[in-house]
Amino acid sequence: MKIWNQCFSGLFVFLVAALRLSAAESGSPRPSATHVSLTLDALVAEALEKNPELKFYEAEITAAKAGRKAAGLFANPELSGGVGQKTVHGGGFSSEGVAWSMSVTQPFEWTGRIGLRKAIANHDIELATLGYERFKLALAGRVRLLAYGLFAAQEKSAAATEVAERFKALHEILVQRDPAGLTPLLEARVMEATELNAQRKASEALLATQAALLELNQLRGVAPEILLSVSQVQLTFRAPEERNALMALARTNNFELRVRAVELAQQGFRVDLAKNERYPAISVGPTISEERAGDRERVVGLGISLPLPLWNRNKGNIESAVARRMQAEVSLNVTEREIQRKVIEAAITYETKLREMAKWRPDAAQHFKEAAELADRHYRLGAVPISTYVELQKQYLDAVEGLLDTKKEALEAAAQLELLTGLPLPHSKTTPTQELK
Repeated sequence: MKIWNQCFSGLFVFLVAALRLSAAESGSPRPSATHVSLTLDALVAEALEKNPELKFYEAEITAAKAGRKAAGLFANPELSGGVGQKTVHGGGFSSEGVAWSMSVTQPFEWTGRIGLRKAIANHDIELATLGYERFKLALAGRVRLLAYGLFAAQEKSAAATEVAERFKALHEILVQRDPAGLTPLLEARVMEATELNAQRKASEALLATQAALLELNQLRGVAPEILLSVSQVQLTFRAPEERNALMALARTNNFELRVRAVELAQQGFRVDLAKNERYPAISVGPTISEERAGDRERVVGLGISLPLPLWNRNKGNIESAVARRMQAEVSLNVTEREIQRKVIEAAITYETKLREMAKWRPDAAQHFKEAAELADRHYRLGAVPISTYVELQKQYLDAVEGLLDTKKEALEAAAQLELLTGLPLPHSKTTPTQELK
């Protein structure tokens, strides 16, 4: 009996330990398969690899290349023929028999027409390739800006939540003390109002985080519910370029100008093609015919046919092509002036933001954070008045937002300059990742 009691006791202890272990495992947080933590450069690389819209531009290039093959082909030869019954009467004599004819003709375009069509098709390939390259560059800049915006929103949310929790804790302490008098009551209301404002900023930052996250997931070609955190980012901005140098780079590298230039050249070939089409295509080929009505007659020869350009000299198409070429010239000039304006605007913004950042301390955000923490400790000890305490907390939030927003605006101006002139974006350095809570 004693042995059985020991066995049951051991079994009971084992079951209790197993249940506790199972509860601990079920209660402990498990890493979610939908949580992803990536660096800024890794996000750009992933988007350039998986973005679904890239297939559209790749298909456009494939279609343009197929059009180039079709433009260089000759027209198919034409087969024509006929068969019938022939009856011959004469001098009291009549005879019947079969008569048939057949011809094969090959149309030949006027000299230079196929070459002009090939040139137009080659420009279609160039336009499709420029569109593909422009989209990739714009995609990389957009993803980089969104990724930094996500990182900035995470930082803002963390700072606002920290301040809100700090005010909440102090407000609870003041409420528990329930001191008499007007001044403690007003201090409690100040704490409560400031806490609400900090919570509102935290909510706004959280909404900005979700918006950036959804767009990033769309550009990356993944499910919208995938959670993402961006590693700590430190951007290294290049020195501003001279305006004349930026203008020269824009004239050479800008995709819009290159597209307009290619369209103008292509339209010139269309004008030449319209003028060439004034002259008709010639069809040449062998013909054979045979008649069996009494005697057997067979005729073998060479047939030539061409339309006579009496009423249609392709004048309308020529005028239309010339007008389109004029439009392409105007579009190129307008685009060049617009690009110059955009380059100057982006350069001014970039230079202004760099000058603003040059006035910062390297550890500005940490400096304001430590000041806010110091004010919190000394306010609890009664060494700091509430006005100073509240102002320091607000300035801490404003400083964090200002620092992050200025960097984001500088990055946005740099992305615009890259798209306009081809200048590379600022380099980014990462520190160990912080997961999105």
